[in-house]
Amino acid sequence: MTGFARTQGIQGDAEWIWEVRSVNGRGLELRFRLPPGFDLLEPALREAGAAVLKRGNVSATLTLRREAPAGVRVDTAVLEQMLALVMDLHRRVPGSEPPRAEALLALPGVLRPASTELEPAAEAALHASVREGFARAVAALDAMRRQEGERIAAAMRALLDEIADLRSRAAQEAAGQPAAQRARMMEAVKALLGEVPALPEERIAQEVALLAARSDVREELDRLKSHVKAARALLEEAGPAGRRLDFLVQEFNREANTLCSKSASPPLTATGLKLKAAIEQLREQAQNIE
Repeated sequence: MTGFARTQGIQGDAEWIWEVRSVNGRGLELRFRLPPGFDLLEPALREAGAAVLKRGNVSATLTLRREAPAGVRVDTAVLEQMLALVMDLHRRVPGSEPPRAEALLALPGVLRPASTELEPAAEAALHASVREGFARAVAALDAMRRQEGERIAAAMRALLDEIADLRSRAAQEAAGQPAAQRARMMEAVKALLGEVPALPEERIAQEVALLAARSDVREELDRLKSHVKAARALLEEAGPAGRRLDFLVQEFNREANTLCSKSASPPLTATGLKLKAAIEQLREQAQNIE
C-alpha cells in the first residue's frame, strides 16, 4: 500500500503540481492539502480517489504557482466619489484651484494592484485541469502499488509453501504422538499401582483415552492445510484481498498455537515454533497489501 506519484501541468498563467503519497493503513484515509480557493474541489477529489484506492493512508498535496499580475488599475467608483467631493470643495472655496489628475490618483484607494481573481471561465478551466491531474496522479500511484503488490504476493506464496512443508513435517512427527502418550501413561500407571491401592481398570482406560485425545493434533493440521489453500486462492483474486488475508492469518496463528500447546515431543514443538515464525512473516506481508 506504499507509493508515491507526482503530476504537474499548466493552465493559463497558473502551474499546478500534485504530490500523492501512500503508506499502510487498515482502511482508506484520504488527506488533502489545498491552496486557498480550492477547498470546494475536495469532495470530488475524495470521490475520485476512493474509486481507485481501497486501502491505505493517502496524503495529496496541491501546489499552485501563478505569475503575479503586473501594473495597477484605477478603481473608478472610488475615483468618481473623490472627484465629486473635491469639485464640491472647489466650488465652496473661492479662488481655489481645480483638482489635478495626479493629485486625484494619489488619494487612498484610487489606485489598486491589478486583480488576481480569475474570470469564471478561466477559473473553471483551471479547476478542471487540476482534477484531471489528480486523476492521473492517483492512477500512477495505483500502478506503483500494484507493482509492489506483485512482489509481496510472490513473497507470500513462498511463505505459504514453507508453511505447507512445515505442516506436512508436523503431521509426520505427530502421527505416533497419541500412541506414545498412551504408552507413557500406562508405564506411569503401572509404577503408581505399586505404591497406591489399585485403581479400577475402567477408570485407567478413561484417563489414558482422554490424554491421547488431548494430544491429537489432526484437526489443527487439517485446518492449517485448508487455510493454506484459502490464502493461495485469495492471492490469485484480482480485487483487494488484504483484509481477508489479515483475518485468515489470525486463524493460522490460532492453529499453530494450539499445535504447540498439544505437542508432547521436542521435534513437534520445534516444528510448531518454525510454523509460528513463518506465519508471523506472512502477517507482516499481509499488512502491506490492499
